[in-house]
Order: sequence, then C-alpha cells, then structure tokens
Amino acid sequence: MKTIVVVGGSSGIGKAIIDTLKDQHKIINISRTEPESHKNLNHYSCDVVKDELPILEDDIHGLVYCPGSINLKSFSRLKIEDFQNDFEINVMGAIKTLKAYESSLAKNNGSVVLFSTVASFLGMPFHASIATSKSAIEGLTKSLAAEYATKIRFNAIAPTVTDTPLATRLLRNEKQQESLQNRHPLKKYLKPAEVASLASYLLSDDAAAITGQIIPIDAGIVSVKL
Repeated sequence: MKTIVVVGGSSGIGKAIIDTLKDQHKIINISRTEPESHKNLNHYSCDVVKDELPILEDDIHGLVYCPGSINLKSFSRLKIEDFQNDFEINVMGAIKTLKAYESSLAKNNGSVVLFSTVASFLGMPFHASIATSKSAIEGLTKSLAAEYATKIRFNAIAPTVTDTPLATRLLRNEKQQESLQNRHPLKKYLKPAEVASLASYLLSDDAAAITGQIIPIDAGIVSVKL
C-alpha cells in the first residue's frame, strides 16, 4: 500500500482522485476543508498558500497538487493582483508543497502529478492570468522531471472544462452546458472521475516510463477540428 499526498482533495478533481485511490492506498489529504472520512484517509487542515505545511512521518510515494483557479477576465480588467493571486495558488503553492516533501518522494522513487490547462495549448480569450500560471506549471514539470530523473517522476495533466465546483459559473444552465459541449469535437466536457483515472495511472507503477509529460485530456478541443 503506497502513501499518496493529495493537496486539495475535499472537492472537485481532488475529491475524485481520493475516491479513486483510497481503497488501495493510504491517502494524506491537505486542504482547508475535510473530505469524507475513510479508513485509509488522514486529513490535515491547511491553507497551502498561507499556512505551514504539516510535517509527515510517512514515506511518501506519490503527490498530487490540485488547487487551482478559474479567473476569466479580459486583460484590460485584470489587475496585477489577479496575476499574483493566481500565481500564488497555482504555482507557488505547488513549489511550496514540493519543497516540503521532496526528500521523501526522492527516497521512494515517487511520482508527482500537477495540473495545467488546455488554455496553455490553445490561445483562448479571457484566459491570460490562468494560462500564464499554468504555463509556468508546465515549465516546472519538465525542469523537475529532468533534474530528478531516476528519483521522482513529474507529469502534468491539462484538462478542458471539468464539472467541478470551480467551474460552476461556466456550467450554470443548460444553454451554457450545451454550448461548451458543442465546442468540443467529442461533444462533451469532463467529469472529475475521468481526470482522476489519468492521475491514478500516472501515479502507478504502470506509468514508470512516463515523466516530463504534459498530457491533455480535452475531448478533442486542442488537436481535432471538425
């Protein structure tokens, strides 16, 4: 049974990842809100941006950093503070977490999964702040994959719109849902469990030869035009 640290596992994709892993692995969740209890789950209440991260005695075999933001505004309406806040949540929080648990991950040939976005592959209006932060995550993923080769694997998932609380504003009525579906060649957006399945695979020994990859799960929107 491996020990997997999930940061931000109380809702959305993070919760789906815990649900996918918890029966076969020991899960340590770090988030402001406590998820549903489970015999294999330990929770630490923590705001990863503001608080000190917990000191963990367990050997860590995998880490998933899930916190993110969807700050969709025109560039003219974005303030410098918007870019700074999005960068703190998406990038500095991930770096802070990796710094805290780097030695245990390296000792155990660990696997790290971070999150980017399809907006880093495909230019989209109103995505300047989030695309900036997530593009930094992609650079971090590739750099650390090279630096820690043979010790820690680093990969990032770049999902399209996913039905999570973070995306509620984009999916608040049937018209918006239908519009988003029709923008994707597969005529769908994502369910959290679909993203969680990919994260679970990247954490597993089956993915032992995969590192430094940015993997879109995008219902075709990046690479297919109908």
